[in-house]
Amino acid sequence: MNQEFDFDSPVDRRQVPSLKTHPRFLGESGAHLFAAGVADMDFKAAPPILDALNARLNHGIFGYEAVPDALLPALCNWMKLRHDWHINPGHILRAPNALNSLALAASLFSAAGDGIIVQPPVFFDFFDVIKENKRTVVENPLILGNGRYEMDLDGLETLAASPRNKILFLCNPHNPVGRVWTRAELQAASDICLRHDVLVVSDELHGDLVFSGHHFVPFASLGADATQNSITITSPAKSFNIAGCCSAFTIISDQAKRARFQVENSRLTVNKNNAFANVAMLAAYQNGAPWLDAAIGYIENNLAIVRDQLKTIDQVQMIEPEGTFLLWLDLRPLDLEPDALHEFLRHKARWAVSRGISFGQKGAGFVRVNIACRRAILEAALVDLRTAIAGN
Repeated sequence: MNQEFDFDSPVDRRQVPSLKTHPRFLGESGAHLFAAGVADMDFKAAPPILDALNARLNHGIFGYEAVPDALLPALCNWMKLRHDWHINPGHILRAPNALNSLALAASLFSAAGDGIIVQPPVFFDFFDVIKENKRTVVENPLILGNGRYEMDLDGLETLAASPRNKILFLCNPHNPVGRVWTRAELQAASDICLRHDVLVVSDELHGDLVFSGHHFVPFASLGADATQNSITITSPAKSFNIAGCCSAFTIISDQAKRARFQVENSRLTVNKNNAFANVAMLAAYQNGAPWLDAAIGYIENNLAIVRDQLKTIDQVQMIEPEGTFLLWLDLRPLDLEPDALHEFLRHKARWAVSRGISFGQKGAGFVRVNIACRRAILEAALVDLRTAIAGN
């Protein structure tokens, strides 16, 4: 790890209304818990981002602003250098956040009652976006075998063949199971969706957070067909821990789809710019790579500690992640119903994590755990878990 960056010094997140440590998430009695449910890091943002924000603050004027001329080229250069994805800057639209883009895609390219395919266990907000837009959740569950999840491509073929199913919400890399889909897997899914005229909306917020030995493939980089039949949603929010201080990008190569998005953005007036978000994102893409590489290295070392410690806890199995800073733990051997499992972890192990059932019925008996935290906190939490299970 690059010693220039400090990921071990304590930062009291309770000094600000951080959702991760807020009573809204932890409860009024939760200050003592291992706060590992909300998907952001406990690390300060990269020094170049902090320096850029301080410089912007010191300017002292925070009126209306245009998008910085360098921002979209910086995003394109980032994607080219890190992921070999060549983007036309003219294909990029701004969005307040990723969920806004998901919701717009659902409303623009399907009708009320139409099906939107998801691959559970999957990011719980996918379900909410679909239901709140009066679309139908259509489940294509991932297949778990030998500790690894794979897409059910035969099932996807069957679902895509139904004329009522219009969209696939793809999570690439996958939250919560940690798969970094291979080019072959993505190509197979792309071919199926092309055959049946199903639009792929790819959530790629975790695309930069990939572990050694794995390679993130942006869906739209597969080729011309995938590019035209997809909408990509990306942001530096997860990569640089600036979810509360940035926006998102919607990348749409198909001109007709992009035009519809632009009209809807204008109609809903979601095309304003935030000065601090602009500054933070530009600094991240231009100067944040060394910090990100060091953060990934630190998280990989945290992962190694979890992997080692869980060897001594038979009732907990880790689904080996290929990316993200989220772990998907299988606690089904404890034989506890979801509410009982939540209560056991909270009151016995002092863990506040995301319930697996929140990611769909296939998540029952699992939990999602955020390991982008100080190593000392993680090590203490693992001791608490071992003690709780031994006394159960």
